[in-house]
Amino acid sequence: MSQTTDTVWMTAAALSALEAELAEVTAQEDADAGRIAQLRDLIRRADTSDKPDDGLVEPGMTVAVRFADGSDETFLLGSRTAVSGDEGVELDVYSAESPLGLAIIGHVVGDAVTYTAPNGRELEVTIISAVPFA
Repeated sequence: MSQTTDTVWMTAAALSALEAELAEVTAQEDADAGRIAQLRDLIRRADTSDKPDDGLVEPGMTVAVRFADGSDETFLLGSRTAVSGDEGVELDVYSAESPLGLAIIGHVVGDAVTYTAPNGRELEVTIISAVPFA
């Protein structure tokens, strides 16, 4: 079960940082049109909503997974680019469009999913927690 969306989840602080950067870039005499377009697109698609604590994996959640080898990984599911403007984010950020992100979105705690890693290996993970990012 996978889902894609036109929105990009980010923290409110990250959105503010993007808006400030856009104002700064557009004020420059030799403004970078490509960066302006990218910033406007991210701001237009921003989703800063709080997610429900229902165990459903979606962008904006802190997710913990256990790999088949027994190792665990905890990360924020969101946009690295957007969240980089928020110094309060101390977790690794995995994109919802990454192989792991695509595999786990829409699943719930306890589900086991298999995905193909960038190196071509098939990996299995079990979702051990999914809570709203705080």
